[in-house]
Amino acid sequence: MKAVADRKLADAARAFLASADDLRFIDAFLVDLNGVARGKRLPAKSAMKLFEGGLRLPRSLIGVDIWGTDVFDNGLVVDTGDQDGVCLPLEPGLVPTPWAKEKTAQVQLMMAEADGGAFLADPRQLLSEMQRRLAAKGLHPVAAIELEFYLLSGKSDDLGRPLTPASKFSGRRVVDGRVYAMSELDAYADFFADLYAACDAQGLPLDAAVIEAGPSQFEVNLKHQKDVLRAADQSVQLKRAIKGVAAGHGLLASFMAKPFGDLPGNGMHVHMSMLDDKGANAFDGDGEKGSRLFLEAIAGLIETAAEAMIFFAPHFNSWRRFQEGSHAPTRATWGYENRTAAIRIPTDTGANRRFEHRVAGADANPYLVLAALLAGALHGVEKKLAPPPALEGNAYKSDAPKLALGWRAALDAFQAGGVLAPAFGAMVTRVFSALKRQEMATIDRRVTDVEYDSYLSTF
Repeated sequence: MKAVADRKLADAARAFLASADDLRFIDAFLVDLNGVARGKRLPAKSAMKLFEGGLRLPRSLIGVDIWGTDVFDNGLVVDTGDQDGVCLPLEPGLVPTPWAKEKTAQVQLMMAEADGGAFLADPRQLLSEMQRRLAAKGLHPVAAIELEFYLLSGKSDDLGRPLTPASKFSGRRVVDGRVYAMSELDAYADFFADLYAACDAQGLPLDAAVIEAGPSQFEVNLKHQKDVLRAADQSVQLKRAIKGVAAGHGLLASFMAKPFGDLPGNGMHVHMSMLDDKGANAFDGDGEKGSRLFLEAIAGLIETAAEAMIFFAPHFNSWRRFQEGSHAPTRATWGYENRTAAIRIPTDTGANRRFEHRVAGADANPYLVLAALLAGALHGVEKKLAPPPALEGNAYKSDAPKLALGWRAALDAFQAGGVLAPAFGAMVTRVFSALKRQEMATIDRRVTDVEYDSYLSTF
C-alpha cells in the first residue's frame, strides 16, 4: 500500500498552527533501526510542507549505526546513489513539546519509498507488515509497554561512570533502591508532575509510575492500545518526553540497559493479547490455562527466542542485563504468575487474558521488539505448536535453553534462522545486520578502563 499525505492530519495541523501564533520550531523525526529519533528542526512557518508533501530524507538514515555513521555495507548508500525516501507525518500529527525553551511542536514521521511504496527497512513499516499478516489470519494484537529508566545527575566520575543525583531530603547522593517506596516518588514529585503534564499535552496515555529496585530507577506504564503501531509510537514519544522533562530539571534520563554493573538494569516489558475479528480476546478460553491459540502463540515465542534475541538485546551493553537472579530472565521459559520466566502469564482472564514478555531491554527498538513478537506468535499459530510445560518455581535454575547467547551469536542466530529473517525479508535483514556488524567492529577497537587498570602496568 502506497503512503499518501493524510488530509485529516493536514487540516489538524492548520488548526494547530492557527492557534499557536508564537510557535517557533517544529521537530520532525523518524525512528531508525536502532530506535534513535533522527530528523530535522524546522521553522514553524515551514510546517505545512510536512503535511502536504512530506519530508525527504536519505533512505540510508534508517540504517546508520548507533553513532549516526553511514554503514556502506547495507546497500543503501553508494550502491544506490544514497537516494531519498519520503517521510510522512503520523497520528496524532503536531503536538506541543512543553519542555522546550523556545515554543516548539513535534511530529513523528515514517519513511516510504520516493514513489510512496513501503520502505521495509523502516522499522515501523516492518511492524505494519507483521500486523497486516496477523490481520489476514483474523488476529489483531493489543499491546501495552512498560519502560524502566534511571534519573541521573548528568555528572560522571573520572572514568565516565554516571553518578546518581543527590537526595532531595538528605542532600547525599542516592545509593540504594527503595522499591515501591512512596517517599522516593515524593522526592521526584516535581519531575513527575511535569512529565504527566507533558504527556497530557501530547495525548500520551501514561498510567502508573513506580520506584524500581535501583537508586533513582523508575518504571512507567503506558495504557494498552488496540493498534500495536500506536503502542510503539507512544513508547518512542514517551522516552523523548521523559528525557526532555528530565533535562529541564537538571537530570539525565537514561534507558541504557545496564548503566551500573552491580545494580538492576532497565527493561522493556510488553503485555500483549489478540482480538479476533469480532473483538473478543482470542487468548481467552479453556479455563485458567487460556485458549489453544494462546498456547500456540507462546510456543512460537519460545521456539523463536534465540532468533529474536538480537532485537531484545541489540547492543553490547544490553547483554549485561542477563544475570542470574537479577529480575532479567535468562531462560526461554514461560509460567503463570512467574516473574522469573521470560514470558509471564498474569492471572487475569476473560478480556484481560494476555502474556507479559519480559526479555527486552529499555534500549531496544520497540518496533522491532513488537515485530519479533508478532512474527514468533504467528509462527506458533500457523504451525500449531505446543509449548513446553509451564514453569513453576525459579526459572534461573531451569534447564531450559539460555537466552544469553552473546551479542554476535544472537545476530548469527537471527541471520541463520528459519523464521524471523524470512518473515522480515531480505532488505531489513541486510540493513539491520550490517549496522550491527559495524557497531560490533567499532566496539572491538575500543580498549576499556578495566583493561588499562589490569594490564597496562602489570606487563
